[in-house]
Amino acid sequence: MSPSVVKFDHLERMTDDTGLLEHCLGRIPRRQEGYSTDDNARAIWACMEWLDLLRDDESVERRRLYQLLDRYLAFLLWAQREDGWFQNNFYFNRMPESESRSDDCLGRSLWAAAAAYLNLEDAARRRVVAEILRRALSASGELQFLRGQAWGLATCCLLLSKHRDGSDLPSGVAEADLINLADVFEQSLLDAYRMHRTDDWRWFEPQITYANGLLPWALFVAYRYHERAKTLKVAKESLDFLVDKMSGRDGVIRPIGNHGWCDGHRRADWDQQPIDVMKLALAAREAYRVLEDDAYREVVRRCRDWFYGDNDLGIPLADPSDGSCCDGLTPDGPNLNRGAESTLSYLLTEAMAQSLQLEVVLDELFDGKTIRSAAARV
Repeated sequence: MSPSVVKFDHLERMTDDTGLLEHCLGRIPRRQEGYSTDDNARAIWACMEWLDLLRDDESVERRRLYQLLDRYLAFLLWAQREDGWFQNNFYFNRMPESESRSDDCLGRSLWAAAAAYLNLEDAARRRVVAEILRRALSASGELQFLRGQAWGLATCCLLLSKHRDGSDLPSGVAEADLINLADVFEQSLLDAYRMHRTDDWRWFEPQITYANGLLPWALFVAYRYHERAKTLKVAKESLDFLVDKMSGRDGVIRPIGNHGWCDGHRRADWDQQPIDVMKLALAAREAYRVLEDDAYREVVRRCRDWFYGDNDLGIPLADPSDGSCCDGLTPDGPNLNRGAESTLSYLLTEAMAQSLQLEVVLDELFDGKTIRSAAARV
């Protein structure tokens, strides 16, 4: 599958002049559900991944992605508070919902802004993301929970790695501050791992819950910057444990179900969420880049194929003809609503697979019922 085969029609369908809407009924956006900064940050990241993949001769799709990117950047700029944190949830009339501040939202927005800052070429857009990034970094020292800290660690180490290779840091962002933040975040993850690890439980928490691949991924990103052996050991050990827990019959990807999660005594199989598959692919791609072990490249392929029907029910969730994805897999079949989180999880996973030159051959066009994914080819 060439990059142009995957379409962004559904992403555009869900985007209005404010930003990306959060939910759909089927394929139609539910305006009464409003917007989330989480999704608009993910959309920035997805745009950057795909802009890196699309060829120069795919100018129509590139132009469309830049137009969408501008909406999402404007949303992030608007949603950021004076203290650097972000309002996450908004009603359709643009009024903020009542909420507590979110570590995940700040961390996710940090990563999106850093990805945009380091990959955009035009000064006007880079100026916007540099300002978002500077203010968010100033608030990130208050991150308290592991997933927010993982986003922060990956962001700091990516900026530091690129700076070492010659990229400028955003104005007002000091190298020493990034190093200090990264050390704090990394130590927090390593301490959590030591606290909970046993011979038969190699994880950062007493349960495996949601967005799990984020934790080993951040440690792999950190290792690429500083090459500390202890960090690599925890990253690999925890990812291998997660891959095992998320593998079903014949190696099919089986996300941890959100009706009970997974601990040392039981594992929930349902419902399965696309975002958990994407985060596993994210960690496996980074592991492959660090270790050059084809086993991790294979995990990325398996994650991508989960969307095309190589899952517990043998039913596709993704439709490459418009780039949409069902909201989850239940024991009774897919949740047919196609919201922002699931759609972006699919688009990001497909981008990760293609970044490793993993292609998929679709033997049948999607007709709303059937799709088959042929063996991957290089």
